[in-house]
Amino acid sequence: KLNGQDLYPGQVIAIQGNLYKPKPKMNPGGFDFQKYLAQEGSFAGLKGTAIKLLDTNQKPNWGWWMLQRDIVRSQAKQFGEAEGALISAMVIGGRVVDIPFDLKNAFSKIGLSHALAASGFQVTLILGVLLAATRRLPKAVQFGTGAAGLIIFMGLTGMQPAVFRAVVMGFAVLLGVWFERRVKPLNSLLITAIILLVVNPLWIWNLGFQFSFLATLGLLVTVPAITKRLDWLPTIVVPAIAVPIAALIWTLPLQLFAFGMVSPYCIPANIASTLLISMISIGGIINAGLNLISPAIANFTTPFLHYPTYVLIEGVKSICQLPGNSIAVGTISLILMLVLYGLICTPWILPRFQRQWWVFLLIGINLVFIPAWYVRSNLLQVTALSVDRTPVMIIQDHGRIGLINSGDVDAVRFTVLPFLQKEGVNQIDWAVAVSPSDGWATLLEEMPIRSLYDFSSKKETAISLEAVQELTAQKGKHLPIAARQTIKTGSIEIQSLSIEPTILQLRMGQQHWLWLKDVPNRHQRLALDRNLSRKEILWWSGRKLHPKLLEQMQPKIAIASSRSIHPETLKQLQLRQVQTYETERNGGLQWSKNQGFRTTLAEDESEEAFL
Repeated sequence: KLNGQDLYPGQVIAIQGNLYKPKPKMNPGGFDFQKYLAQEGSFAGLKGTAIKLLDTNQKPNWGWWMLQRDIVRSQAKQFGEAEGALISAMVIGGRVVDIPFDLKNAFSKIGLSHALAASGFQVTLILGVLLAATRRLPKAVQFGTGAAGLIIFMGLTGMQPAVFRAVVMGFAVLLGVWFERRVKPLNSLLITAIILLVVNPLWIWNLGFQFSFLATLGLLVTVPAITKRLDWLPTIVVPAIAVPIAALIWTLPLQLFAFGMVSPYCIPANIASTLLISMISIGGIINAGLNLISPAIANFTTPFLHYPTYVLIEGVKSICQLPGNSIAVGTISLILMLVLYGLICTPWILPRFQRQWWVFLLIGINLVFIPAWYVRSNLLQVTALSVDRTPVMIIQDHGRIGLINSGDVDAVRFTVLPFLQKEGVNQIDWAVAVSPSDGWATLLEEMPIRSLYDFSSKKETAISLEAVQELTAQKGKHLPIAARQTIKTGSIEIQSLSIEPTILQLRMGQQHWLWLKDVPNRHQRLALDRNLSRKEILWWSGRKLHPKLLEQMQPKIAIASSRSIHPETLKQLQLRQVQTYETERNGGLQWSKNQGFRTTLAEDESEEAFL
């Protein structure tokens, strides 16, 4: 039986499976898989069920992938999984290395994700070392040595926009050395951008391309001005401070537009890690070369690389434990992003405004925070997310955030947390745990919860002991809820109508929502009687509902946390002219007082198409 590790580039295989049309983003602000594939030049997916070798005697042809594989395997064996992955990522880039999720997430949270991606920093180090080593040799030798280093580096890292940009600009520097001409950095950057977009026009939408060019532009334009204002510091320290500040200034608007997150420790973390990253990058390149020649010789470099790598990883983990290590500001609009870049460019284009840079800074801060604060303070919005298995609902109530169910670990990491962060949420005021799930502990690691209401039944526990311990450590409240108990928070009222079967009623102003975790039988319906009458919005699993139950509730809207509704129930709902939604078919569903219900997917997008 074959798996992915048994395959290699150039191998001729047959795959049995189904072609399908990739879906766009399933939730507001979620990851758009269809758009991502389109940027990579792919417009269909293949769900494979079996792989067959067409030529069992085929031998692999030489390729850069062989060197990549040998470097990754040898460094993982020499330094362990986490340290080896970090070193390999700094040598050949994170795209070809399987970096542990926790490590990648920790670097990303404090603004060090660039350290895990091969880019201009490594190109600068390579050229600096090679040109310094050949400075007494003829210019042609310097050019040839530098060019060989750049070609090998790009071959190992692959054709990534950030790497390609750095390599092209590196060749511009080499040409300047050969012809003894001064290179104009801004012209070089512009020509490089044109070359890259001629090679692949779709790169203009690539975030790596955008961040790379903006950071480089910031270094060329803003570093001299910052360096001039830091002339009172020792010369050796100034670049370590000026470079991360300049890069942050020019990439922050794009970062807010794409992710809505910022780390207050970004600049200190970059300053503190500059020396370590330089040591690991240079040492990693040397170690990779020695491993390709003789692993026994490469073992002598272990202590020189292990300790800086260990210190960097532990330092990043320590910063991640600090309060407020990353702050969710919320995503900004495209127009606001362009306005912010206009404010950044004005002092650069019009030198007479350079002394008033702080005025533009204050204007930018006010444009980001004041409108966001006003919108959130006046927003009443309910979002039913499209996640597998467990239904999840987020309620934004005039600045107070509520969450009903967390989902599993993957749902928390890839759906719930990204949505909350893009909405600028840094704390959940109240949460309700109804369905058993293992996502609460993961959620609490990233975001505090002030009050967690536990609707566990006798048969099953909704919250794990680990999650309760984490909540207690954060001084949050764990509040078990009994039947008929009512919770009032802001303008939201939640009442537990029943624990077995689990039925909740949500009241928002004059609107009543009813959530059925379990479908009540005839005896239970009679016992609940009036409590089930006249509910405007029904939220349930999509399973079969008795016609008398629908007659009793008389819903106007029915939301199923599933891909489909039971045919008999769907027929009954259609006869009663009830508007129906399925979260796994229509995507995440949002309701607000002014706009009513909105689905993430349009009707034509929700149809899964097999080709």
